[in-house]
Amino acid sequence: MSASENSTAAVLALVAPDMAEVDRVIAQRLDSGVPLVGEVAKYIISAGGKRLRPVLLLLTCGALGYTGAQRHNLAAVVEFIHTATLLHDDVVDESTLRRGRPTANESFGNPASVLVGDFLYSRAFQMMVDADSMRVMQTLADATNVIAEGEVLQLMNMHDASLDEEGYLRVIRSKTAKLFEASARLGAILAGSPAAIETACADFGQALGTAFQVIDDVLDYDGNAAEMGKNLGDDLREGKATLPLILAMQKGTSEQSQTVREAIETGSVDRLSEIVAIVRETGALEATRNAAATEAQRAIDAALQLPDNAHRQAMVVLASQLLNRRT
Repeated sequence: MSASENSTAAVLALVAPDMAEVDRVIAQRLDSGVPLVGEVAKYIISAGGKRLRPVLLLLTCGALGYTGAQRHNLAAVVEFIHTATLLHDDVVDESTLRRGRPTANESFGNPASVLVGDFLYSRAFQMMVDADSMRVMQTLADATNVIAEGEVLQLMNMHDASLDEEGYLRVIRSKTAKLFEASARLGAILAGSPAAIETACADFGQALGTAFQVIDDVLDYDGNAAEMGKNLGDDLREGKATLPLILAMQKGTSEQSQTVREAIETGSVDRLSEIVAIVRETGALEATRNAAATEAQRAIDAALQLPDNAHRQAMVVLASQLLNRRT
């Protein structure tokens, strides 16, 4: 195990007992009188992954000293919301592979995936009512709305090679980082923390989520399909102008820029190896990693405003190790 994997494993071990309880809540709340609902939901939830959003909520609760049962309930809620977005995403993107196995839409069909995603959203809203807190409901309702806006923004930007860095960041801060932000903010709300601490938690989550997505976009051009569990070049195939491509067009020759532009506009991966070479040769990959490092440092700076304890240290480790992820 590498030092990076070892550090991340230590973070996950810190919240392992809590995550076991979250898994129990998830299993209980997935129970439905309609067998297909449970079957599809369990299929995608059991696919693995680090469950970073519930982990983030639990770490924040730990750092701020909140030990109530609602941390398990709301950690399950954010995982349900995330899972619902994955189900809908894979249908919209026509994805066939996630975490190394067929997507739910590939296995069960598009209608089942969309409808089970709807079930998970509605179940999440049932569960957040249990917290009996308008702040909790407001945070999650706002986050869900912003995520939906981000999905629509991304759809509008498909095959648009003129998308700039600001437009790209707007999409990922809505689509990906918003649920990270809400997860961290919820820990502060549950703990009854002052406004400054709540803001620090939200900033940590947003920065961490942004860095996470930027690195994800790097791996589409610098990853290993077996490690990542998805098809390399998927972003390009879907016509997504992600940061490595945006920077490659800015930094490359007119000929290189035109090659990347045409690939985005057509969604063609016929010249994928050539585009990967352009992304590397122009320094776009390194520049994208630097952008992720800036966000990771912003997350660390925010975490350092919390009380000094093992959970806060784990938040710092999580942000610092994010840059080394390969999956």
